[in-house]
Amino acid sequence: MGSLATHFSTFLFIFPVGFRRLYSSFSLFLKDPSLYRSKPWFLIDPKWKNFDLYALLIALPIAALSDLFLFLSFSGHPSYRFSFLQHGAVIFFFWVLLILICLREIHDFVCINESFLFLLSGVFFLIDYFINGNGFIGVSGNGFTGVSSNVYDLLGNLTLICAFSCLYLSIRPTAFLADFFLSSGMIFKGTWVLQAGLNLYTSTFGLKGCKEVSLLPNQMNVDVKCDLDEDSLRGIALMKLLFVWHAIVVIIACLGLLGLLSCKENLRCGEGSGPLLAKIESHSLSMQQLPEFELE
Repeated sequence: MGSLATHFSTFLFIFPVGFRRLYSSFSLFLKDPSLYRSKPWFLIDPKWKNFDLYALLIALPIAALSDLFLFLSFSGHPSYRFSFLQHGAVIFFFWVLLILICLREIHDFVCINESFLFLLSGVFFLIDYFINGNGFIGVSGNGFTGVSSNVYDLLGNLTLICAFSCLYLSIRPTAFLADFFLSSGMIFKGTWVLQAGLNLYTSTFGLKGCKEVSLLPNQMNVDVKCDLDEDSLRGIALMKLLFVWHAIVVIIACLGLLGLLSCKENLRCGEGSGPLLAKIESHSLSMQQLPEFELE
């Protein structure tokens, strides 16, 4: 349950940030696409309403210290023990990033450039990818095999999408598509982390014919325990299918949010618009201004 709790806490950190960023970027883009410019964090006025940012500033160091405590107290699998330290280090890096964002946006520290913050974000995502590898929360490096390895490889690909999006935004902050990939990638990463925790670390949502991940002190390669090779192959195919379904749901949700915000920003849903309607309204207004003549 410890690993499931770590996956769930990661979901709580990543998913809300990605959704909030997607909502803010869509709203800003629909107001005037030609003036769109991405920001490391979309703040709301007045500043006290940014409670999610302040909550992360408090929660992230607590999570990092918890991983450090688990690293010092855990006496099981050595690689699993060091994974707590690696995970805590990644959390600490992103906490530092949030502090820099606060200094830049809230206290107007102009010496901290927005492009530098995007560059730093991309570097931290790359650190997350290379430190954790396909052993994201568990055994580091190539410790995972089989079903687990495939699950974490897919998660690593999402991390790379976020990293390259941030690096591109550091060069072109007006690239709305890159911002969209960053936001949707964080949402996708959050949902997939939760899916991995449920399927790999619980028996209730475990794969058919397989048991949850269990780590032994002398175990070099870690995977879910499957009774037959066919169960392992079926598990890999099922996780890939779930990944595709996650991608479809995220895309539909993003397009739905864009449609709702578009209706809210441009015109009320159901009203007509366009140049033809404008001409008709102008002609109707001019006819109303003409003098009335009485017929004798």
